[in-house]
Amino acid sequence: AKAATARLKSAQKTEKRKTSGVAVLPGKLSDAASADPAARELFLVEGDSAGGSAKQARDRDTQAILPLRGKVMNSWDTDPLTLYANKEIHDIAVALGVEHHGLDDAADLSGLRYHKVVIMTDADVDGAHISTLLLTLFFRHFPRLVELGHVFVAQPPLYRVDVPARGKKPARRDYALDEAELTAIRDRLALDGYRPEAIEVGRFKGLGEMNPSQLRETAMEPATRRVLPIRASRADMAEALATFDMLMGRGEAAARRAWMEARGDQVEADI
Repeated sequence: AKAATARLKSAQKTEKRKTSGVAVLPGKLSDAASADPAARELFLVEGDSAGGSAKQARDRDTQAILPLRGKVMNSWDTDPLTLYANKEIHDIAVALGVEHHGLDDAADLSGLRYHKVVIMTDADVDGAHISTLLLTLFFRHFPRLVELGHVFVAQPPLYRVDVPARGKKPARRDYALDEAELTAIRDRLALDGYRPEAIEVGRFKGLGEMNPSQLRETAMEPATRRVLPIRASRADMAEALATFDMLMGRGEAAARRAWMEARGDQVEADI
């Protein structure tokens, strides 16, 4: 039975699409012009609308954009032999130039086409879910990229705060990552003498709603953006993988429920 299962899996094995021995880059990838992988960044962007804004906002020399359609599948329990059957995952792997591998495999990263891989999703619950699914993919099937510090998560703002001119101070625009940051900005402006009704607050519905200059300033321009580095040492990786197994594994529903209930009790206690 085991041999039959192995034969079936081997028959279902899915390879990257290739032409003349070279992997064909995804058609929807807007690649960076630079030939130096150390200077290049790949942004994995949620949806075509956000992808369009990101293409206009990027530095074409160093930043590549790969729009993703919908939510990438939960790949935690996916057999590596059939991983590339999923188009989005196939395209990510081809764009990266790295084969899937395990933590203890002798992974060949010589073909890595980007020094930084930036997950960029909406600043809401759905966006967080997509980020989690992509991190699941990297921790499970490309762990060396995590271990070596190549993976990042962009932190685009949820709120825009327009502050009017006051005295010698010109009008300006601030951004808040979440409700807590918005409250802190309001408090600081009140201390500076701004009336609450004079401040205009807007909430972004998603990356696609941001104009290219806003997206560039908050999530893409290295000097002003906020990105969260995702890195786990070999010593920490075992604990990280155990956490992913509990959160994303098919047979871990009871453990997930207990974990969420415990965190819910903790939040109530903190309140």
